[in-house]
Amino acid sequence: WDNADFSRGVGTTFYQANLCVPTPQEFSTLNTAKPPFVLDVEAKVRRYLRSSYSAVWTLKITWEKAPVYAARTDTRKTVTYQAVLTTDGFRSYILMLYQDGGMQWDYTRLTSTNVLIGYT
Repeated sequence: WDNADFSRGVGTTFYQANLCVPTPQEFSTLNTAKPPFVLDVEAKVRRYLRSSYSAVWTLKITWEKAPVYAARTDTRKTVTYQAVLTTDGFRSYILMLYQDGGMQWDYTRLTSTNVLIGYT
């Protein structure tokens, strides 16, 4: 996600976290109902991995209407995508979610064309 360029005031990045011990930006799930996005993440992990899973920490980062670097040339084509990191304290997972149609940036116009989508 290093090729997003927010320097022209187009697009935004924000996050939402869930943790048993909340900080000002986080939501407690200790002895309370889990937020719907955490329940959805748990369901996806269970479905994809066919295992039991109960999150104790989840972080959702959203890049909304992110223009490709360098935005100085074109801010009309934007993409929305998310990374959801989650752990049960023993196992950790990441969900990488893209708007319908996937990553739509034209990689042939990037400064570097050896582009990868994923993580290692």
